[in-house]
Amino acid sequence: QVQLVESGGGLVQAGGSLRLSCAASGRIFSINNMYWYRQPAGKQRELVAGITSGGSTNYADSVKGRFTITMSRGNAENTVYLQMNSLKPEDTAVYYCNAVLYGLGTRTVANYWGQGTQVTVSS
Repeated sequence: QVQLVESGGGLVQAGGSLRLSCAASGRIFSINNMYWYRQPAGKQRELVAGITSGGSTNYADSVKGRFTITMSRGNAENTVYLQMNSLKPEDTAVYYCNAVLYGLGTRTVANYWGQGTQVTVSS
């Protein structure tokens, strides 16, 4: 069993900052990539940022220069962060963490999702 637990969402004024965290734990052999997606109300889910196990990152054009994704590794869990600066009202969405990984005792890559955390940016 693998768990992704997110935290850090909330309400912030435009121009402010928030940091989201997503802790991955459980029966994990190795993590390939981790991503942050977001889904504004009434719209489709979209990729915000991704990071590979080697530390390579990619960002949606709409967040480049404002958001930073990082990952830390521990004995019991791996955590991915999304530092969000210069927030805009259009960043308002539910943010989801996604992990692509090998579980213990498996030979196929699996996809796991966090429960989502609400980010609201007021103008």
